[in-house]
Amino acid sequence: MMKVEEALHMVGGAGDTSYASNSRLQEKAIRKTKDIVEKALKNINGEVVSKSLVVADLGCSSGPNAFLVISQIISAVMEAGFQKAKEIMFLLNDLPGNDFNTIFRSLSLYEKKVKEENGDQVLPYFVAGVPGSFYGRLFPSNSLHFAHSSYSLMWLSQVPVGIDQSGGVNINKGNIYISRTSPPIVSRLYLEQFKRDFSSFLKLRSQELVNGGQMVLSFLGRKSSDPSKAEVCRLWGLVADALNSMVQEGLMEEEKVNTFNMPFYAASKEEVQQVIQSEGSFYIEQMQILESNWDPFDDSDDDQIFDNVKSGHNVAKCIRAVLEPLLVGHFGQDAIVDQVFERYAHNVAMHLLEEKTKHIVFILALKTKDLHH
Repeated sequence: MMKVEEALHMVGGAGDTSYASNSRLQEKAIRKTKDIVEKALKNINGEVVSKSLVVADLGCSSGPNAFLVISQIISAVMEAGFQKAKEIMFLLNDLPGNDFNTIFRSLSLYEKKVKEENGDQVLPYFVAGVPGSFYGRLFPSNSLHFAHSSYSLMWLSQVPVGIDQSGGVNINKGNIYISRTSPPIVSRLYLEQFKRDFSSFLKLRSQELVNGGQMVLSFLGRKSSDPSKAEVCRLWGLVADALNSMVQEGLMEEEKVNTFNMPFYAASKEEVQQVIQSEGSFYIEQMQILESNWDPFDDSDDDQIFDNVKSGHNVAKCIRAVLEPLLVGHFGQDAIVDQVFERYAHNVAMHLLEEKTKHIVFILALKTKDLHH
């Protein structure tokens, strides 16, 4: 079994295929949450008593987006006119395989940038890295005022138990995620895993946040009530097509493809609300649904595809920055990765001619219930 905590991390460094160079899609979502983050911080303003405001960014990854979150929060705090907070502590969390070094190396550059953006009156702030899975405890009790997580909670703690039965029968043959050819039990196992993971995420954060603390979360979801019709099923389905075409040409073992499944789930709005309500630690203050083109460089609102081949390449680079470590962890050879993504880019280009599918992103503002834990 692939250990997700070891294999899941974005491509590090700052090269052409790195996440730092290919995270515009995620950046757009962070920019869209700006107002919600400001509002949440204003709400905390009245209730935060301590001198230091403590903020956690869960699943921070590496590259410019980690800093975008920091600078947004600094601006929001200054705009909210925090009377009591004299400094901010940023705790950047991600899995141990994350490229924390790149973040720490570029801190001084960003300090300059933050000063340029906010003038010299910037509140002093401190940055620390916290490696570990957010499906476990990360921080002391009642120590956080605000938690933020962008584009992370659709990643599960593991591939759902029972899907890749090693040595047994693989029940999701030829697919790497829920698809129209998956037996119904596959969707059910994915949903159960999501409920367990998201519930434990909420429960643990409620212990770590102070009373009245807030969270702003954004993650991929779906519009349809049927999980096999999720927009993102097409995205992963086109990766599966690339892998299966390599099996047919004898470039890859069929068994390898049959045992690769994504530790990922795109929930529906109802599923998300249901978990929050039944877990019981948070109120939903606000929920928005954002649609975003697959191609991170396509900012058009209409269904026109200007250059589907170029879009295919853009999508492939964006997905590769996320998926490469998982593929290498499972298939072993680095050499196949180029091939997989060349084929994938072609598949996406052909798909976009038929239909301009969008990413569905949920943005939630949650407030802790006063439970006096």
